[in-house]
Amino acid sequence: MSSELSTYDASSFEEWARVMQEIAETRSTNEKIGLCARYLETLSTSDLALATQFMAEGAFSNISGKRASIGARTIATQAAKFCEIDYDLVFKPCRTATGSSSETIQKLFENLPSARKKWRVNNWSLSQIKEHCETLAQIRDRSTKQHYLTKVWSGLSPLATKYFLRLLSRGSLRIGFELRSVLQALSRCCKVENEAIRYAQMLTGSIAKTAILAKEKRLSEADFQLFHPMAFMLATPFSSGKSLDWKDYIAEEKFDGIRCQLHAHQNRVELFSRDLNPISKQFPEIVQTFSGKSLPYLVLDGEICVFKNNTIQAFQDLQKRMGVKKPTAQLQEKYPTIFIAYDLLAFEKEMWVRKSMNQRRERLEYLSKTYHIPISTQYNIPSRENMEQLFQRAREHGNEGLMLKHRDAPYSFGERKNHWLKVKEPSGSLDTVILYAHSGSGKRGGSYSDFTLGVSVKEDDRYEEEFIPIGKAYGGYSDEEWKQLNTQIKSLILDRFGPTVLLKPSIVVELEFEAIQPNPRTKAKYTLRFPRFKAIRWDLSPADVDTLKEVERQYQQDAQRERSPQKSGQSFYIPN
Repeated sequence: MSSELSTYDASSFEEWARVMQEIAETRSTNEKIGLCARYLETLSTSDLALATQFMAEGAFSNISGKRASIGARTIATQAAKFCEIDYDLVFKPCRTATGSSSETIQKLFENLPSARKKWRVNNWSLSQIKEHCETLAQIRDRSTKQHYLTKVWSGLSPLATKYFLRLLSRGSLRIGFELRSVLQALSRCCKVENEAIRYAQMLTGSIAKTAILAKEKRLSEADFQLFHPMAFMLATPFSSGKSLDWKDYIAEEKFDGIRCQLHAHQNRVELFSRDLNPISKQFPEIVQTFSGKSLPYLVLDGEICVFKNNTIQAFQDLQKRMGVKKPTAQLQEKYPTIFIAYDLLAFEKEMWVRKSMNQRRERLEYLSKTYHIPISTQYNIPSRENMEQLFQRAREHGNEGLMLKHRDAPYSFGERKNHWLKVKEPSGSLDTVILYAHSGSGKRGGSYSDFTLGVSVKEDDRYEEEFIPIGKAYGGYSDEEWKQLNTQIKSLILDRFGPTVLLKPSIVVELEFEAIQPNPRTKAKYTLRFPRFKAIRWDLSPADVDTLKEVERQYQQDAQRERSPQKSGQSFYIPN
């Protein structure tokens, strides 16, 4: 990283990008927060709002409804043109090696003479970068977007270009520093309680608005706006050896669907996904059903499932609805969906997140009876044996397992606590081989902790390679195994691409996962849902790795698995 960047004004995007990179290279989470807080202290109120928004939400606020609407291929092909290289022969292999388009573009811009002569740092401010993002969002023509991208790249350093592209994706900056940490840094910077900041951010739905209120000591003025999504409560995996006071918990079946937040008032209904994106147009039958109920001011947390023949269908069926912005009547009839509520977040302009689960459930049951809303069925848990019986029945229904919820717990929005515990078992496992290793951040920075794993295609006529990627995993191994992996990797490195190394296929890993999902954008046409290490198979060789045909077999087997129909509302019910 060039030392000249340290001379930039604190309000410049170059300085913001430099700080983000420094955070990425810092191991301790506490040190990351401290570094960010010190940077935020140097900013004006308006720049503070933009800086935190860029860190946690991207170019546009979650509640703005705006998107850059620029595809990965549009960016990649223009980057190849900017560098004067062949997209298929040079850019794509580099991207495959690094696993990141933005990382690839940074490295190419830094090292290729044809690209180096085209950029010159303009030291744009945060607000000017915001204006560039707004302009890109308004451009509809693909070639015009590409031309404007080139204009922006020409005024940024390669490092700033990488982070500019990550802003546009509205995803994580991938520096080990998510919303929760940004809020903690903001708390330190403004010298206010972290919980007060968290609550204000949940109410406003905007970290930029929250930053302004915190800076001006006006957090008490934060107000919730209906039809703006709030952070979801997250569950912690249940350890089989964990001891619980069972009377303090209730059990619900964990549905094989997608998380959804439903906002309603009278005839207006909006749906939001777990990543806070609007999905109302994807499920018009749900919107139509709820808009006809004349609901009061209401926010519900629940699940969208395909429900047919009195049975919750396979997640693979729901995938055929996901991403379809305007589903046809035929598609809706073939894969009909239902929204099942299991929590209440707001009612009649009052927030309910700080009330206990029992209080929220009592009100939810009242609303369910009054407006005929499908809600989850809850069960008392007298013992571990009873919990295991409920788990098996949930699996027979085709659901993922159980949710155990503490009766007295509040709705811990945006956090993963022991208030909700998920009891699941892996959908399957595969023996795979490590193809790439990527250096991590935080306490494992400087060593390899993220891995791309592949399956065998050497006897598959559809491919010329021996192995192709099937998933990425960065967890499931112990600290001792991590150290042993890094020792072995040193002797297997074939090539380096920034923080990523290409490895000689040698280390076999048994991966477990929640499901196999079709993904036409990948070489395998499938990806694994939530893959993690089950075991490092030092006793196996690459010759023992499972094939792509085994992936396809497991996918078909799960899709065709028999599911028991609902009986008397065993997992959810709709009041008469």
